[in-house]
Amino acid sequence: MSKTDSVLKFARAVCIFGAVFDGLTLLPMLFPSIGGLIFGIQNFAPGPDYRYAMNLSASLMLGWTLLLVWAARRPILREAVLPLTVIVVLGLAAAGVGAVTSGLIPLKNMMPTFVLQAAVILLFSIAYAKLRRLEVRPQR
Repeated sequence: MSKTDSVLKFARAVCIFGAVFDGLTLLPMLFPSIGGLIFGIQNFAPGPDYRYAMNLSASLMLGWTLLLVWAARRPILREAVLPLTVIVVLGLAAAGVGAVTSGLIPLKNMMPTFVLQAAVILLFSIAYAKLRRLEVRPQR
């Protein structure tokens, strides 16, 4: 397998990993009872304002999930999706820090999410760096 093939295979796998992670993130957004269980929020009963905000967020998360599937198909041409994903995940992590520091979510319940977010940030950064170093660059 050539270096280019190896890098493309890695970048595709990273995009699919991110898409699966995003897809799973939809569950607590669409089903607050699942979110309450995952994040250890006792008696979680969100009102219509929360549900509206989560439904908006879920549509964006679904869009990003599909964007990552699209990027996996042609990672060299769509490499810009990788650093943009890092920015999005940094924002999600910052929101998680806010949830923990406000006392909404216990740190022990947020740690698995933080670990997965760190993995996404690391893997997407590595994949982007590897794609940028390829000598085979398509004409734009």
